[in-house]
Amino acid sequence: MIASLSGKVSAKSSGSLVLEVSGVGYQVLVPGSISSDVSVGQQLSLFTSLVVREDAFTLFGFVEAEQLTLFDQLRGVSGVGPKTALAALSNLSAAQIANAVASDDSSAFERVPGIGAKTAKLIVISLAGKLKAFEGENPDAVSLLAAMQSLGWTERTAQPAVLQVLSNRADKSFAELIRECLALLGSQK
Repeated sequence: MIASLSGKVSAKSSGSLVLEVSGVGYQVLVPGSISSDVSVGQQLSLFTSLVVREDAFTLFGFVEAEQLTLFDQLRGVSGVGPKTALAALSNLSAAQIANAVASDDSSAFERVPGIGAKTAKLIVISLAGKLKAFEGENPDAVSLLAAMQSLGWTERTAQPAVLQVLSNRADKSFAELIRECLALLGSQK
């Protein structure tokens, strides 16, 4: 699996770019905000997800780990494929997704092209249990809990560690917050 890429943007179009890494160009589908913000020749690092289908191997890329985590969670919802999940992340921020799920607002997802009323409601229902602990919390808490869950920790186990780490935040990077959570969780075993 290709978990991340760092290189120079050699080409871009709406919703995709070519990232050159050590002489190899990788086509990566990205949220619209990323493709509009970068320029050809710019250095860029992306967290990636490789989706394998019978007819294609497709890379999806995100600047923030929380976007990748939400992308994977959205893909886990029945009826939501990778391109629909990417569309959701192109139209809604991670905080908007968390707030929509917390407030049971399926209309936020209905505004995303390709998501109808039934799928929007299914997204809210499916993600509600995963983000429930952080209703009304800041998006970092939601992202950090989602990251811990993607690493195999249950919500019930990870939540106290996430809250403790965020209480002593002091402008740490997301990667540092993850390391601190893992250290706390590892010491509890």
